[in-house]
Amino acid sequence: MNMLSLEESVRKHLKFNITVNLLDGAFYGLGWGFGSVGTIVTLFVSRMTNSAILIGLIPAIHAVGWQLPQLFMANRVSRLRRYKPMVMWMTIHERIPFLGLALVALFMTALGNKAALALTFMILIWQGLGAGFTANGWQSMIAKIIPSDWRGTFFGAQAAWANVLISVAAIAAGFILDKVHDPINFAICFTLTIFGMGLSMVFIGMTREPEDNEKTIPDRQPSPWKGGLAILRSDRNFSSYLVVRLLSQFATMGFAFYIVYGLRRFGMSDLTAGLLTAAVTITSTIANAVMGWLGDRLGHRPMLIAGSFAVTLSSLIAWGAPSLNWMYLVFILSGLANVAYWTIGMAITTEFGNEETRPTYIGLSNTLVAPFTIIAPLLGGWIADSAGFQTTFMVSAVGGLVCAGLLYWLVRDPRPRAR
Repeated sequence: MNMLSLEESVRKHLKFNITVNLLDGAFYGLGWGFGSVGTIVTLFVSRMTNSAILIGLIPAIHAVGWQLPQLFMANRVSRLRRYKPMVMWMTIHERIPFLGLALVALFMTALGNKAALALTFMILIWQGLGAGFTANGWQSMIAKIIPSDWRGTFFGAQAAWANVLISVAAIAAGFILDKVHDPINFAICFTLTIFGMGLSMVFIGMTREPEDNEKTIPDRQPSPWKGGLAILRSDRNFSSYLVVRLLSQFATMGFAFYIVYGLRRFGMSDLTAGLLTAAVTITSTIANAVMGWLGDRLGHRPMLIAGSFAVTLSSLIAWGAPSLNWMYLVFILSGLANVAYWTIGMAITTEFGNEETRPTYIGLSNTLVAPFTIIAPLLGGWIADSAGFQTTFMVSAVGGLVCAGLLYWLVRDPRPRAR
């Protein structure tokens, strides 16, 4: 009896694996909509403190927690012949913390604001790091079971389905927060987050990942930092791409201030803010599917270049917007840019290296970016306080042009067929 090769096994289960992992993303989005760090958790923390610094730390904790651990996991991930067992164990730590948040909400009155706030931030750090320790193995698993000619389409479709269910859950969460008294309303939302993410985890567990007996695993490996340094020295294309990833944090730093700018410059209402948020969500849903599909056919680099120009246009229009209506275009373009840098960025990162070195590439492209994820919004805020929001937008516009230029002149698509 002939044994199937790894590629034949992957192709055999491709449709099934795409289906269950799309459902994973969809139900993760459903859970996230009830417990979004950017909205629901922020509102929860605002019930306990008025500190803008603490509230501003919430999305940064999640982003850095996701990025920072990935290089440290590279060696362990690269030695695995099957990634799913590690992914299943690690992903518990990005999901179960929401049960902790539900309990904090339930007992917040008894705990008091200070204790509840401290516990909340400890749980958020746990959740962010749990996502980060899962991320390298999960991306490596997806890169293994989804061939490169399907990968952009998959990431785009998964993100699109997630966005749809995030929107549905966010509307339901808003109704719960409005109709149920504090803090029971937050306890309900975080419990529903656990429900959605639990279903998501069931579908990850259904993934059919063949064992990779073709991969060469050395007896000894250099530290991920030494291995990463060797890659940065030898792979100039990846080094150039990494520079773009670092600079993209500064190119998009103006996005965080669009809502505040609309409120202060044009007296924007809460309804308009909600409509602008909806415009971003709708744009992201469509752009994820379209740009992922185009990336598989035209190459992911053109999508990144288009995203960089969207950054510049969004920032320039915000800088010179004569009326509030122009902010709709600003938000739509920011949605396109975020899809390019996030979804397409994830897809192109998995194209670098081979099965043995890919975890180190993934780790480098995230861990080294983590400090800039914090520095960029702080710099943007300092510029806005010192010279006004429009100066921040202009710096972002220049950053978008620089990223587009570097992508065009220095970065090649790592997938030969796309080149």
